Amino acid sequence: MLSERKYSFLEAKTKLEALCAYQERCSSELETKLYQWRFDQEDMDRLLAHLISNNFLNEERFTEAFVSGKINIKKWGKIKICQHLKQKRISKYSMDKGISSIDPEVYISNLTELAERKYLSLASEKDSYAKKVKVYRFLASKGYETDLIKDVVDPLFID
Repeated sequence: MLSERKYSFLEAKTKLEALCAYQERCSSELETKLYQWRFDQEDMDRLLAHLISNNFLNEERFTEAFVSGKINIKKWGKIKICQHLKQKRISKYSMDKGISSIDPEVYISNLTELAERKYLSLASEKDSYAKKVKVYRFLASKGYETDLIKDVVDPLFID
């Protein structure tokens, strides 16, 4: 037996419009919310189509906002950003467009800042090799590309 919907169709439409007006959303986030509210697929599709046609929901706009926030606030690398966008079922086209909007100077500046901060935080580490591995691993976990990590980290360990 199916339990009752949490909201009527019109109430859900109003709530979703408010959610999208407050912050950029992707369709997978809204689908999850509608599923929790016990809407069937037909009504989900109608609600999402309404949001798209009235420009409340825009995948490219979401991707640009997501990429901008992760680069400027969290200082993530391209690899981690792409992984999270894939989890949100963002199209390859929108992903590529969002990634291409990253300013290369800001990207390298973030990487350099993170590398230097991690290097300094490991001042008590005596073994140079272990210290270098920890810095590499940290930057890789932030989603930066291996070749860029090497270019930034190797100069820190020239004695």
